[in-house]
Amino acid sequence: MEICYDKSGDSMKSIGIICEYNPFHNGHLHHLNEIKKKYPKHPIILVMSGNFTQRGDTSVYNKWDKTKIALKMGIDLVIELPFVFATQSADIFAKASIEILKYLKVDYLVFGSESNDIKKLEQLATVQLENKKYEKLVKEYLEQGLNYPTALSNSLYDITGIKMNKPNDILGITYIREIKKQEAGIIPITIKRNNDYNGLDLDDHITSATSIRYALKNQSDVSNYIPKEVTSFLNQNLHFTDHYFGLLKYKILTEKENIQKYQTVDEGIENRIMKYIMNCKSLDELILKIKTKRYTYNKLNRMFTHILCNFTKEEANLFNQIEYIRILGFSLIGQNYLNEIKKEIEIPIISNYPKFKNKMLEIEFRTTCVYASILEEPERTKMMESEYKNYPTIIG
Repeated sequence: MEICYDKSGDSMKSIGIICEYNPFHNGHLHHLNEIKKKYPKHPIILVMSGNFTQRGDTSVYNKWDKTKIALKMGIDLVIELPFVFATQSADIFAKASIEILKYLKVDYLVFGSESNDIKKLEQLATVQLENKKYEKLVKEYLEQGLNYPTALSNSLYDITGIKMNKPNDILGITYIREIKKQEAGIIPITIKRNNDYNGLDLDDHITSATSIRYALKNQSDVSNYIPKEVTSFLNQNLHFTDHYFGLLKYKILTEKENIQKYQTVDEGIENRIMKYIMNCKSLDELILKIKTKRYTYNKLNRMFTHILCNFTKEEANLFNQIEYIRILGFSLIGQNYLNEIKKEIEIPIISNYPKFKNKMLEIEFRTTCVYASILEEPERTKMMESEYKNYPTIIG
């Protein structure tokens, strides 16, 4: 396949995607196909969360399987977004993702958007960066008990009169803001998103990852909503957050109020947790009992992931930026692209690591051990060892 170079012929043009593929579905395939229609000769670079996601969920299948699927579907280079950023708020998630794409010299970022109005998204991102009223308004709305996404949306509306409250639009604004803030030189491009991001009902052909996970959890057929290449991966051991509830409950009950040391356990929420956890039979039940306007479902889900994985506030404060580029897989096109730019990348490129010489990688191993804990032997040990034994998946 011919690779697209810039006008000088000195470097390849490339497309960046930030995604979790939990699981990969027809909407993701549509997204990729639209990119390929517009940019048929551009390598596609994916920044992907690993075994735990930004919503605080476990990935239904492990990151190595997600990588294989991504490459089969047409991604050229898969880079892991480390756990310490992947399971945090949208701001931290976006900052680290854009940082990786900047290191990789990516030219375009393509993301789904409900409004599909890039000019308005760029306008709102500029307001976040430059308008002094914005932070003040956000603070005021937070003090009223609103959650952060709602406070963000309301503040932007107060300043501009533009209403943007859909999740992909809000995340897109955050991506654009980070591109501007980091002076990354990446051009943002939107693709229209039509389905309900959080809906539980399966729609006609393209539906949300949330609805597919819900269906899988209830052992419903999802074959109409995922590419056939994904089906075999969903016939294996699937990981759902509730599978870890016994371990989480034990951890909380034995540590009690000391859980406040974990990342995102804030403002006395540990008291609400201790009040309800004894009689709760699932994580979903616990979250629904303790959620408030300020503490959204996703925020609490992330918090419980941090408790489960022993991720403390002290550790979180150690990590302000990406420390390495970890390759999970590539096609020959991706390999060519990487060879073209690797001399310009200013941080280590990691394909595997026999010893832990980096705290961020050490946490990656720890969280993989937690992820593997629900498996039977020998699969459990195999999964834990994969963290440092596996080399990148290669598809020609």
